[in-house]
Amino acid sequence: MACQTQKALLIIANLLIPAAVLTFAVGFFPYKAVLPGLATYRQLEYGDPPKAPFDKVVFMVVDALRSDFVYSENSGFKFTQSLIRSGNAIPFTAHASSPTITMPRVKAITTGSIPSFLDVIMNFAESDDSSTLANQDTWLAQMKAKPDGKLVMYGDDTWLRLFPGFFDREDGTSSFFVSDFTEVDNNVTRHVPGELRSDQSDWTGMIMHYLGLDHIGHKTGPLGPNMIPKQKEMDGIVNKIYNAIDKRPHLESTLFVLLGDHGMNEGGNHGGSAPGETSPALVFISPKMKKITKGYKCPTTPKDDYNYYRTVEQSDIAPTLAGLLGFPVPQNNLGVFIPEFFEFWENENDRAQLLLRNAMQILDIVKATFPHEAFSNPFSALDCSSPSSGAEELACKWRTCTTIFHAAGSFRPRASEIMPALTDFVTAAQSTMSSTASAYDIPKLIIGVVVSSLAAILALAALLPIRSVSPSGAFYTILLLIYGIMMFASSFVEEEQHIWYWTASFFLLYLWIRSLRTGTSLLSSFTSPEILALAVLRIARRYNQTGQKHAGAPDIAHSSFLTMPIVLWSLVGLTYLLATLMLMPHFAPRSTSADGPMAEELFFGISASVSIGFLAFVFKAAFTARDAPESLDGLLFSDLRGFLEQLPIVLLARLVFSALGLGLLYMVVAARVRRSQGRDEEEPEVSRLSSGLFELLNVFILTQTKTTNIPLFLLFRVMHHALSTHPLTPLQTTLTTLLMTHVSFFALGNSNAISSIDLSNAYNGVSGYNILAVGILVFAGNWAGPIWWCAAGVQLLKTSSSSTSLITPESAKSNAQKDAQTEKEWVMRERKRLAASVKPGAAKEEEVGDDGRWFGHVACLTLFSATSLAAVMVACTVLRTHLFVWTVFSPKYLYAMAWGTVWQVVVNVGLGGLFWCV
Repeated sequence: MACQTQKALLIIANLLIPAAVLTFAVGFFPYKAVLPGLATYRQLEYGDPPKAPFDKVVFMVVDALRSDFVYSENSGFKFTQSLIRSGNAIPFTAHASSPTITMPRVKAITTGSIPSFLDVIMNFAESDDSSTLANQDTWLAQMKAKPDGKLVMYGDDTWLRLFPGFFDREDGTSSFFVSDFTEVDNNVTRHVPGELRSDQSDWTGMIMHYLGLDHIGHKTGPLGPNMIPKQKEMDGIVNKIYNAIDKRPHLESTLFVLLGDHGMNEGGNHGGSAPGETSPALVFISPKMKKITKGYKCPTTPKDDYNYYRTVEQSDIAPTLAGLLGFPVPQNNLGVFIPEFFEFWENENDRAQLLLRNAMQILDIVKATFPHEAFSNPFSALDCSSPSSGAEELACKWRTCTTIFHAAGSFRPRASEIMPALTDFVTAAQSTMSSTASAYDIPKLIIGVVVSSLAAILALAALLPIRSVSPSGAFYTILLLIYGIMMFASSFVEEEQHIWYWTASFFLLYLWIRSLRTGTSLLSSFTSPEILALAVLRIARRYNQTGQKHAGAPDIAHSSFLTMPIVLWSLVGLTYLLATLMLMPHFAPRSTSADGPMAEELFFGISASVSIGFLAFVFKAAFTARDAPESLDGLLFSDLRGFLEQLPIVLLARLVFSALGLGLLYMVVAARVRRSQGRDEEEPEVSRLSSGLFELLNVFILTQTKTTNIPLFLLFRVMHHALSTHPLTPLQTTLTTLLMTHVSFFALGNSNAISSIDLSNAYNGVSGYNILAVGILVFAGNWAGPIWWCAAGVQLLKTSSSSTSLITPESAKSNAQKDAQTEKEWVMRERKRLAASVKPGAAKEEEVGDDGRWFGHVACLTLFSATSLAAVMVACTVLRTHLFVWTVFSPKYLYAMAWGTVWQVVVNVGLGGLFWCV
C-alpha cells in the first residue's frame, strides 16, 4: 500500500509541474492593454496639420542588420555609405530593447509601443494569430486608411501574421529556414523591378523584409565568409531603389527607410541584450534629405560598442513616419519624433504642432496607465519640488507645458518657448512608460510558486522511504540549495554553465576519491575511469564558449584545429562509424553459423546498420554542403561537392527518419518473437531492446546536431563507457544523469539567453511549417545532449548496484585486501551477502528492486525539477522590478518552462520510462 501511495504522490507531483508553469506564466506574461481604434487628428489652435514632405514609403528591413554592417570600414554597404556622405541619407543607431526577436521588434517599429515579452514564444508559433496587430493602431493601418492607401509586402511572413488582410499584394517566406541564404532574398528581390515601374507603383507603402543576412549570422557568425557578399547584395538593392526614386517622377516624394529589426551578438545570434543585439542600423534615404543635411562622415567609428551617430529608440520610427508621411501618430505609441527631421518645416509653428500632437498622444497613454494618481488631481496640489513617483514627475512636466500655453493667451505660444518643455515631457514619458513594470497578476504568481513547491514536497515525500543518509544524498541536497540560491543573482543566471561544470567536476572527483578508499593503488587510480571522465569533461567545458561574458570567445568548436575540414570530418566520420558499429549487434544475431539462415541474418544485420549510418552521414554531409560549404573546402572533389549540394536534403532527412522508424519496428518485433519462442539470450542488466533503442536514438540525435558539435557525442560515449565500468549506486547514477544532462546542454553551445536557440535543424525533413513537427525538431536540436544523457542514464541505472551504498569504506578496504578478485566481482558478492542479511522493514537507501531503482531515479529528478522551478519563480516574483527582469530573469523562466514541462515530464518520465520498461 505504501508503494502505491508513493507512486501516486510522484504522479501528482509530475502533473503539478506543468500546472505551476502555466499558472505562473499567465501571471508573469500578461498581454498589455491597448487603446482601441485608429488615432485621428485633433483640433488645435495651430490649425491644420503641416503638409508632409513625402507621400510614399519603401520600408526595407534587413533582418539582423547590425549598425557596423552599414557604417564601419569593413562594411559591404559602400553605396549606402556614399549616400550618407553626400547628404542623401541620414544615419542613426536604433536601440532595440530586449527581447531582440523579430516579432516583438516589428511590433515596436509599427506601433511605437513596447511589446510583451510573451511575444518571444509567439515568434516561434507561425500558426499563431493571437498576437495579430489587425485591430491595433499602427503606421501601416494609418497608411492603409488614407483615401489612396495601398500596401504591398514581400519577405518574412511575420508581417503577414501580424497584419492579416492588410496587403494588396504579398509574398511571404518563412523566417525559420535558416540554412537558406539566397532563395528567401531572391524571392523578395524579384518583385522589386515591377513595383518600381510607373504602371505598378499604385502603393503608398512597400515593405520588404530580407532574411538572408540573419541566416548567415546564425550559421557562421558576423564574420562568416558569406557575410560581406550578402551585405553587398543588400547594398545593390538600395542602389536600385534609390536610383528609381531619384530618376522616376512618380517616386520623387518617396521616403526610403533602410533598417534592421535587431542586431546580432558575436556568435551570430540574437534575442538577448548584448550591445550587438540591441544596435541595428537605421537610415532614412531620399534626395530630399539634402535640404536638411550636408552629410555625415562614413565609414566611421562608433562612440562606444556599436553606437554609431546618434542613438534613437526603435519606437521613435512610428511618430517620425507619421510626421513625414502625413498621418496621426498611432494611439499606443511611446516614441518621440526624431528632431533631425524638423528641418523639413521652415515654419516654427509647424514644428511645434508636430511635437504637441506627439505629446498629447503620449499623454493619453500616461493617463490610461496612471488613472488614479497625479493626473486625476488638480495641478495646484502637486509638489513638483520633490515628486514622489514617476507619474507625479510626468504630471509636473505636463503642468509646465500647460502653464506656457496659458501664459501665451491664444494657446499658441512661440515654438522656442514650448518646444523645450514638450521635449522634456515626451522624453521623460517615454523613459518612464518604457520601464514601467507589466501589470503582473500577483495572485497567479503566488499560486504558481505554491503549486511548484507542493510538487517538490510530494516528490520528497515519495522519495524519503527509499533513501537514507549517504554522501551522495548530501551532495544532491547541497546541489539543490546552491542552484536555488544562484537563481537570485543575474550574473549566475547568465553564466549558469559554470555551476554545472564545477559541480560535475567535484562529483567525478568524489567518485575518484571513493575508488581510492576501496583499496585501489594511487598509481593505478590515475588511469581509473573517473580520471578519464574528468578529462572528457574538461574538453567538453571548452568545446563551446557560452553565456554572456565569454560568448564568442575562442573555443574548441571554432578553433583553427577543428575548423580544418580534414580534422572535423575525421571526427564526424568516426562518430558515425561508431554509431553504425554499435547498431550492428541489434540487427544481427548473437551467434552465427558458416552458412544457412544465421549467415543470412548476419548479412541483414550488417546491411541494415550500415544503411542507417550511411544515410545519416550522407544527409549531414549534404546539409553541411548547403549550410556551411566552407567546412568541406579542400576535402572533396568539386564534382562530389557539387553532387552533395544538389541532393534533396528534405527527402534525405525523411529517408533517415524512415530508416530509424523501420529499425525501431524491427527491434520491437524481434524482441517479441524472441520472447514468444522462449529463446531470449542471457542478457546483462541492460536489455537488448533497450540498448538497441538507445543506439537508434543516438543516430537521431546526431541528425539534429550541428556538424561542429557532433564530435562531442564521441566524447560523451567515452565518458558513458568509463562510468559504466564504475560500480555506481542508483543515487550516484541519478546524480550523473542530472549533472551530465545540464553539462551537455551548455557544452553544445546553449545558454539562458534567447539568442542561443538554434533553429538550423528545425526543418529536417519538413518542407513547410508544421507547428508540432518543427517544435519537436527545435527541442531535439537544442536539448540533444540532455536527451542523449537521459537515455544513457537509464542504461547506467540498469547496471547500477542495488546495494553498494550500504557497504562501508572499512569493509570495502578489508575485502579488497583479502581478495584478489576484481572490484565488480567483489560488488556482486557483497550484494548477495547484504541481500541475505537485510532485516524486513529496514529503511535503507538501496534496499529496492528494479522498480525501486527506477522509482527513486524519477523521484530525485522530479524533486530537482520542482525545486529549481520554484526557485526561478520566486526569483522572478521578488525581482520583478529588477533592472534585468526582461533581459535575464524572464528568458530564464522561459527555459525553466521547457526544462520543467518538456524535459521533465516528456523526456525524463516518458522517454526514460520507455527505455526502462523495455
